[in-house]
Amino acid sequence: MKLSLLPKSEKSGIATTPTFLSNLLNAVSPSESLKHVTQIHTHIIVNGYTSLPVLFNVLLNLYAKCGRIATSLLLFSAAHQSTKNVFTWTSLISQLTHFNKPFQALSFFTQMRAAGIFPNHFTFSAILPACADTAVVFHGQQMHCLICKHGCDTDVFVGTALADMYAKCGFLDLAQKVFVQMPERNLVSWNSMIVGCLSNQLYHKAVVFFREVIREDLFGANQVSISSVLSACANIGDLGFGKQVHALVVKHDLETLPYVKNSLMDLYFKCGCFDDGHRLFIAQGTRDVVAWNVMVMGCVYNNNFEEACNCFWVMRSEGISPDEASYSSVLHASANLAALNQGTLVHGQIIKMGFLNNACVVSSLVTMYAKCGCLDDAYHVFEQIENDNVVCWTAMIAACQQHGRGNQAIELFEEMLKEGIKPDYITLVCVISACSHTGRIEEGYAYFNSITKVHGLSPGHEHYACMVDLLARAGRLDEALKFIKSMPIKPDASVWGALLGACANYGNLELGREVAERLFVLEPDNPGNYVLLSNMYARRGKLKEADEVRRLMGINRVRKEPGCSWIDVKQKTFVFTVHDRSHSRTDEIYAMLRKLEELVKNKGYVPQTQFAVNSAEAYKEQNLWYHSEKLALAFGLLALPTGAPIRIKKNLRTCGDCHTVMKLASEIFKREIIVRDINRFHHFNNGLCSCRDFW
Repeated sequence: MKLSLLPKSEKSGIATTPTFLSNLLNAVSPSESLKHVTQIHTHIIVNGYTSLPVLFNVLLNLYAKCGRIATSLLLFSAAHQSTKNVFTWTSLISQLTHFNKPFQALSFFTQMRAAGIFPNHFTFSAILPACADTAVVFHGQQMHCLICKHGCDTDVFVGTALADMYAKCGFLDLAQKVFVQMPERNLVSWNSMIVGCLSNQLYHKAVVFFREVIREDLFGANQVSISSVLSACANIGDLGFGKQVHALVVKHDLETLPYVKNSLMDLYFKCGCFDDGHRLFIAQGTRDVVAWNVMVMGCVYNNNFEEACNCFWVMRSEGISPDEASYSSVLHASANLAALNQGTLVHGQIIKMGFLNNACVVSSLVTMYAKCGCLDDAYHVFEQIENDNVVCWTAMIAACQQHGRGNQAIELFEEMLKEGIKPDYITLVCVISACSHTGRIEEGYAYFNSITKVHGLSPGHEHYACMVDLLARAGRLDEALKFIKSMPIKPDASVWGALLGACANYGNLELGREVAERLFVLEPDNPGNYVLLSNMYARRGKLKEADEVRRLMGINRVRKEPGCSWIDVKQKTFVFTVHDRSHSRTDEIYAMLRKLEELVKNKGYVPQTQFAVNSAEAYKEQNLWYHSEKLALAFGLLALPTGAPIRIKKNLRTCGDCHTVMKLASEIFKREIIVRDINRFHHFNNGLCSCRDFW
């Protein structure tokens, strides 16, 4: 039907009746030109039909569906009260909720009631999602009271919307209570509970609800329930049940549905079955941006960071426009590689495609620059954020904490609170850790106590581990042990690991041995615990015991990952291992090492031979100089311009001897040396390190 022919219909004698105009309005799709809608609107005005609720409701709805919610609001405000019935109000409330204007939707709901119009079950189904979007459960509870008052609590759609609202506000117990009391349930009701469990990270419970649907054969699962339970299985690593769901997908011929395909890929990637996930990806005929995002994140989950970056650029070459998830994922991969060049290329794409106002993308940019050792660049990006949220602030606070800028991290946290932004679980971990690294014990205790009393959260293992580190780092080992014993939750490896690190630093062998034995049970495959205990014995001169710990590693088949360091020069990455002689400039590198050894000895350097493990006594001092980070440092001094920062990355914890050499080298050569090891960043400048010699 061509709307532009409307005047001809009048000329030919066809009456422009309300029914005719209503049919025209219903024939317009949201994708068509707004001009068609305004043409019909003009004829409604000319013929004096604006007071007819049927036409008015359709017109109002159509403007909103064309993306002109402001026009709908203007039209609604200008209309006479007699034109507005419960369906008009409900339609407007529904559109405001759709356009993510929940508070405006609530305001119009209140105005509707003030105008003497009673809501019906359709109205409640429309306003409850707005209550959920405010994330303020009080709004939903008030609406719940009204629903009961108007007798709509038995309606299946209202009950489903109520359960969904409580789940989205984080009150899954109330959602389940509503769900149990519903006299009738449909598949949407069950899906709301499965999705609610998923969004509240109660993955096992989501699986239980799904099993109930399947066991009772209530309605037959659809793509929402299938994709949701697959996500739950992925997050808890339940590959067995995930494969059963996959069989169900094949049985019901749901494999072609995009949500299901992508959820299946995600399941296999998160469960470590990279090849299975990749096969599903290859089997897809046409791949949208979501499928590519799952593929990129699958590479990240399985530590294939280079492949993740490659997938991103292949996606771009195939003409797929990245979204915020794409940029966040590839930045995450770049950060893990410490690939600054890769990260800056992505940054350029973000600017070009207009994603700099996206808080998720910008927080990933902050993290990328921070993990590449460019804290100033990270802060510059952070300062440009207009619509910041807790994720952005947390990214910057974490960056400062990882770079040894504890005081700055605490200042940012306090500034965030003044801005009225509520910290989350990770923010509080970062600020307590910052207190630990700056020796601010009282403030650390205050922040820890505020987790429950002020912010309404429950402390987790990471918070307790930070508190143990706070006390132990200050030398209060007995107090740290007492704190662990008073924990209301069972201490995990992160808590005991914090105490073991302090025992090693302060030379408390007795307590260290006790803690290490606990850790051998909790994480038997972690070589770091064995190495720390062995080094503690060696420092005390108990070489026999140190060798026994090393032998225990062999018995338990625990292998220490070979150490390697890498450095970027002229957009190329150079990797060094211990005793490495594969580089084309090997002779120059070893000559620089000999020169460096002479210079640091003149500054009072004494070799710490306890870090020369697996070496004969006569060669220990010599072998210390062949550690990978020292080789990378020597190459950096040769290849990088005078005065340029030297950025070195290492896959393991840097040893104490290399740490000492880096400090002295920064003073001798007047160079900033930045080393990123497995734990943190070390900024060496003028003979000092940002970690204050405790890492």
